[in-house]
Amino acid sequence: MKIAEPAAHGFDASRLAAIDTLLQTRYIDSGKLPNAQLLIARDGEIVHFSNAGAAREGGKAIDEGSLFRIASMTKPITSVAFMMLVEQGLVAVDTPVHHVLPEFKDIGVYDGGGGGVPFVTRPTAEPMRMIDLLRHTSGLTYSFQNRSNVDAAYREGKIEGWHGGYDLDGFIGALAKIPLEFSPGTAWNYSVATDVLGAVVQRVSGLPLDQFFKERIFAPLKMDDTFFQVPSDKLDRLTDCYTLAPGKGRVMYDRGTESAWSRQPKLVSGGGGLVSTALDYHRFNTMLLNGGELDGARILGRKTLDLMTQNHLPGKSDLAAMSKSLFSEASNAGTGFGLGFAITDDVAKTMVPGSKGEFYWGGMFSTAFFVDPVERLSMVFMTQLSPSSFYPIRRELKTMIYAAMT
Repeated sequence: MKIAEPAAHGFDASRLAAIDTLLQTRYIDSGKLPNAQLLIARDGEIVHFSNAGAAREGGKAIDEGSLFRIASMTKPITSVAFMMLVEQGLVAVDTPVHHVLPEFKDIGVYDGGGGGVPFVTRPTAEPMRMIDLLRHTSGLTYSFQNRSNVDAAYREGKIEGWHGGYDLDGFIGALAKIPLEFSPGTAWNYSVATDVLGAVVQRVSGLPLDQFFKERIFAPLKMDDTFFQVPSDKLDRLTDCYTLAPGKGRVMYDRGTESAWSRQPKLVSGGGGLVSTALDYHRFNTMLLNGGELDGARILGRKTLDLMTQNHLPGKSDLAAMSKSLFSEASNAGTGFGLGFAITDDVAKTMVPGSKGEFYWGGMFSTAFFVDPVERLSMVFMTQLSPSSFYPIRRELKTMIYAAMT
């Protein structure tokens, strides 16, 4: 791996080193995080790459080959896959979802019932469209939201399990029997919408979702360490993954030596199923920063990415005004949502340094990335601890990265 001279790309090396000190002392030495890997790049050139902590319990340190479960950082890749099909004229951003997934044709909005009582529904004001899947205004939810009889039905039906009873088509069939929380386009809620979008990609392309990713995105971008199932010859590189348990602190969630990600999932999740490396995701980021191209491989057109990275919330609203979520991978104030990414729409309202138009997302195991087209800057952060909202590490990293610019 080639690391460029920070000063040549507008960074103070001593201030970059201060970020590593914070990660080591505040998060690794204290036992808050099992590991931390940080990649910072400008103009596609890596200017900083650091590792801290162990890959596995009592094992060796993480390194550039370490594999991390990136969870919802899968979502932007699925969104790119969909927009590739838009560019082919096979589907459109405003296509009603039921035109591709007829199971959704008669889905209604929750109006009562649940908890053993039959649901009462009302018709949607407008049909769910592909844009609603891309920007999370579909009316769908996640089982972990723990807010309504609708998400309770998700839990009862166990429809989100990757190794459960449903493949992607079965998942769509089960999901379509549960009402929406709200009429599409009227609110924002973090949800399984991108998993539904993955089903759209699969049906429109005629390829299994994992095959589409591999052939159309990963192979051209040389993302050779990104997959839904970790190959047996690479399993020794998969890190342990932890969660926080009440009264117990950090406990093992998925051990690298016997990981669920070593098995082929029945439900291939476009919303959260991938494993990757920081270097692979950096290649994805750089393609986005370059307007859809990397090393001669064009994935998307420049103007398509321009469309994706604008705020598409109705009325140019922000998440603070529209969100019903108890949890998401984005902060609220000043943050809009594009076609697959959170978008910084008002830097002052976010109260964190940055640029209008930067886009980002993260994963439930505290991984994160951002791309700033104004500064030609990108970041990938990897670790393995859920929930991602427990520590303010993303805000701290972003603040210190911008503070290191000269």
